[in-house]
Amino acid sequence: MTTSVASPQSERRSVAEIAVSLLPYLLAGMAFGFIAVKSEILAWYRIQEMFRFQSFHMYGVIGSAVLVGATSIQLIKRFNIKSWDGQDITIQDKDRTWLRYILGGTFFGLGWGLIGACPGPMLALIGAGLPAFLIALVGAILGTRVYGMVMNRLPHG
Repeated sequence: MTTSVASPQSERRSVAEIAVSLLPYLLAGMAFGFIAVKSEILAWYRIQEMFRFQSFHMYGVIGSAVLVGATSIQLIKRFNIKSWDGQDITIQDKDRTWLRYILGGTFFGLGWGLIGACPGPMLALIGAGLPAFLIALVGAILGTRVYGMVMNRLPHG
């Protein structure tokens, strides 16, 4: 019985191919981070203005994102749009239990307001030269880990 062993050169090539295949996502993330910084949606003062109802800036950004997302989902459903690799895109209906969304949104909003940053763009904030958000990032990672440890004991099914 013979076994084939991959040569180090073929492993390097596969890693390089993987890196090249991930390049569009890296570029998209960099573009998003750049736009997020320049549009000030990462700025703590914009977030504070939003939570104090002093400015429409963030509500406009969030509202336009919801509109684009809802329109995109409707187009995907109506025209049976496929993924990049030709697979069907399935969108599952959400549970109609409101308490979990109210509690989750409240905790998310409290964290967002206290930290001054949404979890998504924390890396962009760190990259923009605000290393204090490393503490928030570590907290978000630890919170996610704790949730992963207790989620089976929570009543959300």
